[in-house]
Amino acid sequence: MSKPFYITTTLPYVNADPHIGFAFELISADIVARHRQLAGDEVFFNTGTDEHGTKVWEKAKEAGKGTQAYTDEYAEKFKELREPLGLLPTINFIRTTDPHHVAAAQEFWKCCLASGDIYKKHYRVRYCVGCELEKTDSELVDGRCGVHPNQELQTREEENYFFRLSKYQDALLALYDANPDFVVPRFRLNEIRSLIQEKGLEDFSISRLKTKMPWGVPVPSDADHVMYVWFDALVNYISAIGWPRKANPNSPRGEPDDSSFRKWWIESGGVVQFAGKDQVRQQSVMWQAMLMSAKLPPSRQIVIHGFITSGGEKMSKSLGNVIDPLELVREYGTDALRFYLARHVHPFEDSDFTLEKFKEAYNADLANGIGNLTSRIMKMAETNLEQPVEVGGKFYPTLDYSREFESFDIQKAATIISTYITGIDQIIQTHQPFKLVKEDKVGGLKLIADLVKMLYIVADKVQVFMPKTSEKIKGLIMANKMPSVPLFPRK
Repeated sequence: MSKPFYITTTLPYVNADPHIGFAFELISADIVARHRQLAGDEVFFNTGTDEHGTKVWEKAKEAGKGTQAYTDEYAEKFKELREPLGLLPTINFIRTTDPHHVAAAQEFWKCCLASGDIYKKHYRVRYCVGCELEKTDSELVDGRCGVHPNQELQTREEENYFFRLSKYQDALLALYDANPDFVVPRFRLNEIRSLIQEKGLEDFSISRLKTKMPWGVPVPSDADHVMYVWFDALVNYISAIGWPRKANPNSPRGEPDDSSFRKWWIESGGVVQFAGKDQVRQQSVMWQAMLMSAKLPPSRQIVIHGFITSGGEKMSKSLGNVIDPLELVREYGTDALRFYLARHVHPFEDSDFTLEKFKEAYNADLANGIGNLTSRIMKMAETNLEQPVEVGGKFYPTLDYSREFESFDIQKAATIISTYITGIDQIIQTHQPFKLVKEDKVGGLKLIADLVKMLYIVADKVQVFMPKTSEKIKGLIMANKMPSVPLFPRK
């Protein structure tokens, strides 16, 4: 029976071109979405762009452009990732400047205000524009933000609205206790639990004075303030599915319809959120407390991945080590990038990425691996079999990676496929069907047919990682033809 499944990435800021780290998050979420879709679930897959806040406003000024024009330009760059990264064509793309999202963020504010969780106070704080977050002494390294050490911290002193996060400390701990797999991997949840228990939660600022930073969602009933970017952006997870309600075109009286939100948030059990390790607090603490304040159920799960470094160092323009995913796609193809990120980038820890490592893995896994295997098997099939092999149904040996997907360990799932391919190669080397068919025609033909069936299993299981390659291999099997050109030419 089909079930609704809602999955989302974070929304990247539109202050720089898309990089390999966000491509990894997008592709990882897409792989999970495809797996659930193939399992029979109805999938809603969300991504988009975060377009408000100090960082974006300052970048637009540096570029000498109007902020809206600047965000329009960069949002389009992220939209254009869908095809080159091989994402599901049904993926939803939300912008935090969309009118519906702005209205939803304002309604969410009103819900939290009605719960008594928004108040005004004067404060002084050190602030990292790179993170768009306030920083306490315990979060600093040599007086700077650990994530953005090259940026000077700002000192802010003004009257802002605050969210009463401290009110929800016990409720959050109870949520974690009741759902030990709420954050994946579990050690990330243990980190945040320990932090809450040892230091407690402090209320956080959720507005900015419009005279100092005008680029944001207007605060309801206070024209002097705009919303803090995190308070606005996190609401996208529910505004993307129609919260609070939208017009019902089928209603003769024009009553609003909340069926979309009920389906994707309530009936599905909530959203699965992919996010980087620098967002554990925002996603598992701030957002969950905000949902509690608005009287809404929590997220379903939060999957936290590590960073991608280059040559052992964090990627940055100044070091010249930023990897452009689109350049890799242009040279190696979409599926090559997708499989590398799945197979060779750890799903939860930091991983190093260099062009040399990528090329080496491309030749080993794809050119010499699945590409060469497909050519060998289909050459034997075309030469010796009179008609295509009937595939489908149960056939052993098979492979199953459902358990790995349940724990979001995409790398282990991809490794199972690689191991299966190695096993098929060993069968060919051991039994040499191209010779056996001459000595024992019946036995040789059966072995070749079995190899084709195994290749079909590979094609079937690899489609969540490499959809185009899967389609090509299945086409060759249906036509009983070897590829006219290599699926993955050596580089």
